[in-house]
Amino acid sequence: MDTRTENHPTRLDLPPLHLGELTIDVPVVLAPMAGVTNKAFRRLCREYGGGLYVTEMVTARALVERRPESMRIIDHDPDETPRSIQIYGVDAVHVGQAVRMVVEEDRADHIDLNFGCPVPKVTKRGGGSALPWKTDLFTAIVRTAVQEASRGNVPVTVKMRKGIDDGHLTFLEAGRIARDSGVAAVALHGRTLEQHYSGTADWDAIAQLREALPDVPVLGNGDIWSAEDAVRMVEQTGVDGVVIGRGCQGRPWLFGDLQAAFEGRSDRFRPGVDQVARTIYRHAELLVEMFGDEAKGLRDIRKHVAWYFKGYPVGGELRARMAQVPDLATLRELLDELDLSLGYPGEAVEGPRGRAGSPKKPHLPDGWLGSRELGDAERLGLVAAELDASGG
Repeated sequence: MDTRTENHPTRLDLPPLHLGELTIDVPVVLAPMAGVTNKAFRRLCREYGGGLYVTEMVTARALVERRPESMRIIDHDPDETPRSIQIYGVDAVHVGQAVRMVVEEDRADHIDLNFGCPVPKVTKRGGGSALPWKTDLFTAIVRTAVQEASRGNVPVTVKMRKGIDDGHLTFLEAGRIARDSGVAAVALHGRTLEQHYSGTADWDAIAQLREALPDVPVLGNGDIWSAEDAVRMVEQTGVDGVVIGRGCQGRPWLFGDLQAAFEGRSDRFRPGVDQVARTIYRHAELLVEMFGDEAKGLRDIRKHVAWYFKGYPVGGELRARMAQVPDLATLRELLDELDLSLGYPGEAVEGPRGRAGSPKKPHLPDGWLGSRELGDAERLGLVAAELDASGG
C-alpha cells in the first residue's frame, strides 16, 4: 500500500556530500544513538532513502580490546555501503589504536569522532561534550585519528556541541582545530552540554560555524523532525547536510521524506496503523536475527513501540502489553488486535520525539574550567571516562 501523500514541493538545490573520496548522494546522516542505530534499524532506514548511516557509539578502548559487544556494534550488513562507525575516546593513544585497527582490518569506510555526548557519567570525567574545552587534548585526538585513518584513505568527521554552557562555548575554536587537523566534515548539534536535549537547538550557531569554516563541509543537527525542518535548516544556515537523531525514532520512513525533499519531490510517507504494525514486526525480526536471540531481540523492540505509535490511537493497555512482549508470536498476536484500517493521524504524529528533559548542571571534573589545557591529574582521571561510556 502506497502511503505517500503530496504536499507543495520545495526544491532544495543541495549537491552531494563529499567526505574524502566518498560521495553521499543524499546529504543526510543518521546520528549515532546508543541502543537505537544498530544494524537492524539502519537497514530499515536505508530501505526508505539514501544517506550516511552511522553505527552506535563504540569506545576506543573497548574496540582495541575486542570486546564482543563492541565488535557487534561495528558490524555491517554485506550490502551496507558506505560503512560508517562512530568512535568515542578520551586519549589520543586509544583512539589512534582503534582507528588503526578499523582501517587495517577494513571494517569501515568512514569514521566519526564523538565529542557531543552529554551523559553525566562521561562528562564528569572530562569526556564527551566536555572534552573540547581542553584544546590540547581535543587537538591530539583529532590529529591522531586523521593520521591513522589516512593510511587507508578513510575520511574522519567530528560531531560536537556548542560548548559546555553559554559562558563556555567551544564550537568555533574546535571547528577550526578539526579543519586544520584534516577532518572531512564537522557536525554541530546546536545545543550546549548544559541544555542536554532541552529547549530548542540554536541554528544561528550552526550558521555561524558554516560561515567560519568555508573550506570544509559543515553539517547541522538539532530539532529536525520532518523533511520541511531539514529544508528550513539548510536554507537558514547554509549547511552542506543534516544530521538526524531523535526525529527518526519510530519513523525510519523519515529518510524517504528527506530524500524526496532534497530531490524537489513533494511525496511524503504518511503510514496508517497497518504499515506501522508491519514495520514494528519486521524491526523485531531484524533484531532477533542480529542478536541471534529471540528474547534479546524482543527486549530491544519494546522501547521502540512508544516511538512508533506516538500520536496513533492505540490504547494504553495494549501499549503496556507490547512493552512486555516476550517473543515474536506474542508480538504478532498483539499487533493483530489493532484496528489496521486506521489511517495517518496527522499532526499528532509529527513534531518532537524522545525525552527532551530539562537543562542539567554540567557534571565536570573538579577545576575543569580553570584552564583550557589538560593537567596531569586530569589526564589520569580521563582513563576512567572511557570505561564508563555506554555503547561498547
